[in-house]
Amino acid sequence: MAKKYKLENAVLASPTALFLLVILGFPVVLSLVYGFSETSFETLRSPEFSGLKNLREVTTDDTFWQAAWFSFRFGSITAILECALGLALAVYLAPLINKYGWIVAVLIIPMIVAPAMMGLMYRLVLNEFAGPIPYYLYSWLGWSPAFLSPQNVFTTVVLAETFQWTPFAFLLFLTAYRSIPQEMREAATVDGTRPWRLFWKLELPLMMPTVFVAVFIRFIDGFRIFDNIYTLVGAGPGGSTTSMSIYVYETFLRRGEIGKSMAAAILLFAAAFILLSFAQWAMRRAFR
Repeated sequence: MAKKYKLENAVLASPTALFLLVILGFPVVLSLVYGFSETSFETLRSPEFSGLKNLREVTTDDTFWQAAWFSFRFGSITAILECALGLALAVYLAPLINKYGWIVAVLIIPMIVAPAMMGLMYRLVLNEFAGPIPYYLYSWLGWSPAFLSPQNVFTTVVLAETFQWTPFAFLLFLTAYRSIPQEMREAATVDGTRPWRLFWKLELPLMMPTVFVAVFIRFIDGFRIFDNIYTLVGAGPGGSTTSMSIYVYETFLRRGEIGKSMAAAILLFAAAFILLSFAQWAMRRAFR
Protein backbone atom coordinates (compact mmCIF):
# COMPACT_ATOMS: atom_id res chain seq x y z
CA MET A 1 0.00 0.00 0.00
CA ALA A 2 2.80 2.40 0.90
CA LYS A 3 4.53 1.72 -2.43
CA LYS A 4 1.25 2.41 -4.23
CA TYR A 5 0.90 5.80 -2.54
CA LYS A 6 4.52 6.67 -3.32
CA LEU A 7 3.97 5.80 -6.99
CA GLU A 8 0.80 7.91 -7.12
CA ASN A 9 2.57 10.85 -5.51
CA ALA A 10 5.45 10.55 -7.98
CA VAL A 11 3.05 10.49 -10.94
CA LEU A 12 1.11 13.50 -9.65
CA ALA A 13 4.27 15.49 -8.96
CA SER A 14 6.07 14.62 -12.20
CA PRO A 15 4.46 17.34 -14.43
CA THR A 16 5.41 20.08 -11.97
CA ALA A 17 8.89 18.63 -11.50
CA LEU A 18 9.38 18.40 -15.28
CA PHE A 19 8.17 21.98 -15.75
CA LEU A 20 10.57 23.29 -13.09
CA LEU A 21 13.41 21.23 -14.54
CA VAL A 22 12.89 22.77 -17.98
CA ILE A 23 12.36 26.33 -16.72
CA LEU A 24 15.31 26.27 -14.31
CA GLY A 25 17.55 23.77 -16.03
CA PHE A 26 17.69 25.42 -19.45
CA PRO A 27 19.19 28.73 -18.23
CA VAL A 28 21.69 26.84 -16.06
CA VAL A 29 22.85 24.66 -18.97
CA LEU A 30 23.04 27.70 -21.27
CA SER A 31 25.08 29.60 -18.68
CA LEU A 32 27.51 26.69 -18.41
CA VAL A 33 27.87 26.51 -22.20
CA TYR A 34 28.52 30.24 -22.59
CA GLY A 35 30.61 30.42 -19.42
CA PHE A 36 33.20 28.12 -20.96
CA SER A 37 33.00 29.60 -24.45
CA GLU A 38 34.29 32.61 -26.35
CA THR A 39 31.09 34.23 -27.56
CA SER A 40 29.42 37.56 -28.28
CA PHE A 41 26.01 38.73 -29.44
CA GLU A 42 27.07 37.97 -33.03
CA THR A 43 28.17 34.39 -32.27
CA LEU A 44 25.48 33.25 -29.83
CA ARG A 45 24.45 30.37 -32.08
CA SER A 46 27.99 29.07 -32.53
CA PRO A 47 30.01 29.62 -29.33
CA GLU A 48 33.66 28.53 -29.41
CA PHE A 49 34.87 26.48 -26.45
CA SER A 50 37.57 28.36 -24.54
CA GLY A 51 38.06 26.23 -21.43
CA LEU A 52 38.72 28.14 -18.23
CA LYS A 53 39.64 31.40 -19.94
CA ASN A 54 36.51 33.26 -18.80
CA LEU A 55 36.86 32.03 -15.23
CA ARG A 56 40.48 33.18 -15.16
CA GLU A 57 39.48 36.61 -16.46
CA VAL A 58 36.79 36.94 -13.80
CA THR A 59 38.94 35.77 -10.90
CA THR A 60 41.77 38.12 -11.90
CA ASP A 61 39.42 41.10 -12.26
CA ASP A 62 39.69 43.44 -9.27
CA THR A 63 36.18 44.75 -9.97
CA PHE A 64 34.75 41.26 -9.46
CA TRP A 65 36.37 40.89 -6.04
CA GLN A 66 35.24 44.39 -5.11
CA ALA A 67 31.69 43.38 -6.07
CA ALA A 68 31.98 40.12 -4.10
CA TRP A 69 33.19 41.98 -1.00
CA PHE A 70 30.39 44.54 -1.36
CA SER A 71 27.77 41.79 -1.69
CA PHE A 72 29.08 39.94 1.36
CA ARG A 73 29.24 43.11 3.49
CA PHE A 74 25.86 44.31 2.31
CA GLY A 75 24.17 40.95 2.86
CA SER A 76 25.68 40.48 6.33
CA ILE A 77 24.92 43.97 7.65
CA THR A 78 21.38 44.18 6.26
CA ALA A 79 20.50 40.68 7.50
CA ILE A 80 21.65 41.50 11.04
CA LEU A 81 19.92 44.90 11.11
CA GLU A 82 16.66 43.65 9.64
CA CYS A 83 16.43 40.65 11.96
CA ALA A 84 17.39 42.64 15.07
CA LEU A 85 14.79 45.33 14.32
CA GLY A 86 12.18 42.78 13.25
CA LEU A 87 12.67 40.78 16.45
CA ALA A 88 12.41 43.89 18.62
CA LEU A 89 9.23 45.02 16.85
CA ALA A 90 7.65 41.56 17.10
CA VAL A 91 8.32 41.22 20.83
CA TYR A 92 7.35 44.74 21.87
CA LEU A 93 4.34 45.14 19.57
CA ALA A 94 2.83 41.66 20.01
CA PRO A 95 0.57 42.72 22.94
CA LEU A 96 -0.64 45.76 20.99
CA ILE A 97 -1.22 43.76 17.81
CA ASN A 98 -3.60 41.48 19.70
CA LYS A 99 -5.81 44.56 20.21
CA TYR A 100 -5.01 46.58 17.08
CA GLY A 101 -4.51 44.29 14.11
CA TRP A 102 -4.13 47.23 11.72
CA ILE A 103 -0.58 47.76 13.06
CA VAL A 104 0.61 44.79 10.98
CA ALA A 105 -0.94 46.23 7.81
CA VAL A 106 0.85 49.54 8.37
CA LEU A 107 4.23 47.95 9.11
CA ILE A 108 4.31 45.76 5.99
CA ILE A 109 3.62 48.63 3.56
CA PRO A 110 7.34 49.07 2.62
CA MET A 111 7.61 45.38 1.81
CA ILE A 112 4.71 45.59 -0.65
CA VAL A 113 6.40 48.24 -2.82
CA ALA A 114 8.50 46.87 -5.69
CA PRO A 115 12.23 47.20 -4.91
CA ALA A 116 12.89 49.05 -8.17
CA MET A 117 10.18 51.58 -7.33
CA MET A 118 11.59 51.97 -3.84
CA GLY A 119 15.01 52.71 -5.32
CA LEU A 120 13.56 55.37 -7.64
CA MET A 121 11.68 56.94 -4.73
CA TYR A 122 14.86 57.20 -2.64
CA ARG A 123 16.70 58.59 -5.66
CA LEU A 124 14.20 61.45 -5.79
CA VAL A 125 13.86 62.25 -2.09
CA LEU A 126 17.60 62.00 -1.35
CA ASN A 127 18.79 64.03 -4.33
CA GLU A 128 21.36 66.53 -3.08
CA PHE A 129 19.97 69.43 -5.12
CA ALA A 130 16.23 68.77 -5.44
CA GLY A 131 15.38 66.16 -2.80
CA PRO A 132 13.02 67.17 0.04
CA ILE A 133 15.02 65.43 2.79
CA PRO A 134 18.32 67.30 2.15
CA TYR A 135 16.32 70.53 1.72
CA TYR A 136 14.56 70.29 5.08
CA LEU A 137 17.68 69.10 6.88
CA TYR A 138 19.48 72.20 5.62
CA SER A 139 16.53 74.52 6.34
CA TRP A 140 15.95 73.30 9.89
CA LEU A 141 19.36 72.13 11.05
CA GLY A 142 21.80 73.80 8.68
CA TRP A 143 23.03 70.33 7.72
CA SER A 144 23.48 69.51 4.05
CA PRO A 145 24.39 65.81 3.78
CA ALA A 146 25.26 64.22 0.44
CA PHE A 147 23.52 60.88 0.90
CA LEU A 148 24.72 59.52 -2.45
CA SER A 149 28.35 60.65 -2.16
CA PRO A 150 31.15 58.02 -2.19
CA GLN A 151 31.53 58.43 1.60
CA ASN A 152 27.84 57.95 2.44
CA VAL A 153 26.37 55.84 -0.35
CA PHE A 154 27.00 52.46 1.34
CA THR A 155 25.22 53.57 4.51
CA THR A 156 22.38 54.96 2.40
CA VAL A 157 21.74 51.75 0.47
CA VAL A 158 22.01 49.65 3.66
CA LEU A 159 19.42 51.80 5.43
CA ALA A 160 17.14 51.77 2.38
CA GLU A 161 17.26 47.97 2.19
CA THR A 162 16.78 47.64 5.94
CA PHE A 163 13.73 49.91 5.93
CA GLN A 164 12.06 47.92 3.15
CA TRP A 165 12.67 44.37 4.39
CA THR A 166 12.54 44.65 8.18
CA PRO A 167 8.76 43.94 7.93
CA PHE A 168 9.57 40.53 6.42
CA ALA A 169 11.63 39.56 9.47
CA PHE A 170 8.97 41.11 11.71
CA LEU A 171 6.26 38.84 10.27
CA LEU A 172 8.39 35.72 10.73
CA PHE A 173 9.26 36.60 14.32
CA LEU A 174 5.70 37.62 15.19
CA THR A 175 4.45 34.23 14.02
CA ALA A 176 7.15 32.42 16.01
CA TYR A 177 6.48 34.56 19.09
CA ARG A 178 2.76 33.85 18.99
CA SER A 179 3.38 30.11 18.61
CA ILE A 180 5.05 29.90 22.05
CA PRO A 181 2.53 28.27 24.45
CA GLN A 182 1.10 30.83 26.84
CA GLU A 183 1.22 28.25 29.63
CA MET A 184 5.03 28.33 29.55
CA ARG A 185 5.05 32.10 30.00
CA GLU A 186 2.53 31.91 32.83
CA ALA A 187 4.55 29.23 34.62
CA ALA A 188 7.71 31.33 34.36
CA THR A 189 5.85 34.42 35.59
CA VAL A 190 4.52 32.54 38.62
CA ASP A 191 8.11 31.60 39.49
CA GLY A 192 8.95 35.31 39.59
CA THR A 193 10.87 35.51 36.32
CA ARG A 194 11.35 39.08 35.14
CA PRO A 195 10.30 40.03 31.57
CA TRP A 196 13.84 40.48 30.22
CA ARG A 197 14.92 37.15 31.73
CA LEU A 198 11.78 35.48 30.35
CA PHE A 199 12.76 36.67 26.88
CA TRP A 200 16.42 35.59 27.07
CA LYS A 201 15.86 32.24 28.80
CA LEU A 202 12.55 31.08 27.34
CA GLU A 203 11.24 32.99 24.34
CA LEU A 204 14.44 33.61 22.38
CA PRO A 205 15.70 29.98 22.58
CA LEU A 206 12.33 28.77 21.29
CA MET A 207 12.51 31.29 18.45
CA MET A 208 16.10 30.51 17.43
CA PRO A 209 15.20 28.22 14.48
CA THR A 210 13.11 31.06 13.04
CA VAL A 211 15.90 33.56 13.74
CA PHE A 212 18.39 31.36 11.90
CA VAL A 213 16.10 30.96 8.88
CA ALA A 214 15.32 34.69 8.76
CA VAL A 215 19.00 35.70 8.92
CA PHE A 216 19.89 33.24 6.18
CA ILE A 217 17.04 34.30 3.87
CA ARG A 218 17.83 37.97 4.30
CA PHE A 219 21.57 37.39 3.81
CA ILE A 220 21.01 35.54 0.53
CA ASP A 221 18.59 38.23 -0.65
CA GLY A 222 21.08 40.96 0.25
CA PHE A 223 23.98 39.04 -1.29
CA ARG A 224 22.27 38.91 -4.70
CA ILE A 225 20.90 42.47 -4.49
CA PHE A 226 20.32 44.25 -7.79
CA ASP A 227 17.12 46.17 -8.50
CA ASN A 228 16.75 48.74 -5.73
CA ILE A 229 20.48 49.59 -5.66
CA TYR A 230 20.67 49.85 -9.45
CA THR A 231 17.66 52.18 -9.65
CA LEU A 232 18.95 54.23 -6.70
CA VAL A 233 22.62 54.76 -7.58
CA GLY A 234 23.48 52.34 -10.39
CA ALA A 235 26.95 50.94 -9.87
CA GLY A 236 27.60 53.82 -7.47
CA PRO A 237 30.37 56.43 -7.44
CA GLY A 238 33.50 54.70 -8.71
CA GLY A 239 31.73 51.34 -8.66
CA SER A 240 31.37 51.52 -4.88
CA THR A 241 27.92 49.86 -4.88
CA THR A 242 28.58 47.24 -7.54
CA SER A 243 27.15 43.96 -6.27
CA MET A 244 27.83 40.62 -7.94
CA SER A 245 24.47 40.78 -9.72
CA ILE A 246 25.21 44.28 -10.99
CA TYR A 247 28.66 43.11 -12.10
CA VAL A 248 27.08 40.32 -14.17
CA TYR A 249 24.56 42.77 -15.67
CA GLU A 250 27.18 45.40 -16.54
CA THR A 251 29.54 42.82 -18.03
CA PHE A 252 26.78 41.25 -20.12
CA LEU A 253 24.79 44.21 -21.45
CA ARG A 254 27.12 47.19 -21.15
CA ARG A 255 30.36 45.57 -22.30
CA GLY A 256 28.96 42.64 -24.30
CA GLU A 257 31.33 40.12 -22.67
CA ILE A 258 28.83 37.28 -22.58
CA GLY A 259 31.27 34.50 -21.71
CA LYS A 260 32.82 36.48 -18.88
CA SER A 261 29.43 37.47 -17.47
CA MET A 262 28.22 33.86 -17.54
CA ALA A 263 31.40 32.76 -15.77
CA ALA A 264 30.69 35.36 -13.08
CA ALA A 265 27.10 34.09 -12.86
CA ILE A 266 28.42 30.54 -12.38
CA LEU A 267 30.59 31.73 -9.50
CA LEU A 268 27.62 33.59 -8.00
CA PHE A 269 25.49 30.44 -8.24
CA ALA A 270 28.30 28.35 -6.71
CA ALA A 271 28.64 30.79 -3.81
CA ALA A 272 24.89 30.67 -3.15
CA PHE A 273 24.90 26.86 -3.33
CA ILE A 274 27.79 26.61 -0.86
CA LEU A 275 26.06 29.00 1.53
CA LEU A 276 22.81 27.03 1.28
CA SER A 277 24.60 23.74 1.95
CA PHE A 278 26.40 25.25 4.94
CA ALA A 279 23.12 26.64 6.31
CA GLN A 280 21.42 23.25 6.04
CA TRP A 281 24.35 21.55 7.77
CA ALA A 282 24.40 24.16 10.54
CA MET A 283 20.65 23.88 11.11
CA ARG A 284 20.78 20.10 11.36
CA ARG A 285 23.68 20.32 13.78
CA ALA A 286 22.17 23.07 15.94
CA PHE A 287 18.55 21.92 16.15
CA ARG A 288 18.66 18.15 15.90
